[in-house]
Amino acid sequence: MQLGNYMKSKTERVIILIDGSNFYYSTAKKGRKVDFTKLTKELVGNRKLVNVYYYVAPLDIEANEKKYWSHQRFLNKLKQIPKFKVVLCTLKKIKVENKKYIYVVKGDDVKMSNTLLIGAVDNLYDTAIVISGDEDFIDSINIVRKKYKKKIGNAYFSKGSSSNLRNACDFTINLDKILDKIVSEE
Repeated sequence: MQLGNYMKSKTERVIILIDGSNFYYSTAKKGRKVDFTKLTKELVGNRKLVNVYYYVAPLDIEANEKKYWSHQRFLNKLKQIPKFKVVLCTLKKIKVENKKYIYVVKGDDVKMSNTLLIGAVDNLYDTAIVISGDEDFIDSINIVRKKYKKKIGNAYFSKGSSSNLRNACDFTINLDKILDKIVSEE
């Protein structure tokens, strides 16, 4: 089901949860930068925005100081957007071979699930829009839909998206179709 049927009322309370790493890599592959204010307005429509949560791990300053500070400036810009909450997760450095390392974000899925569950229990929202392609949220989504009667949407990019996640939700939003509306002018 597409988004249109769910943009009903100004009293409907909406939260947006963004898997920052997933979102960054999806937009970077397209060579586009997103204006998060435009994204929020496009997704919320005439409903009431409660909060946007952006889950991300700070970069490793030792790996690349320039990238680290650029990322910090980006996070500070996000924090200036009204109702926008940056939720910091852990960046784990894992040695793979010959002194090479990979970095993995840890705790983002758990924190996103906790936001969904606690918000449902405390009745802080009516609808949650999860921007991710990761199906790790399906159990939490099923709980808040069935037990707390919350509407859950999945906003996703076509590549790197889980059909299981989309199928677990009440509605879906293909971000590829609205990308031109939410691109940053910078």
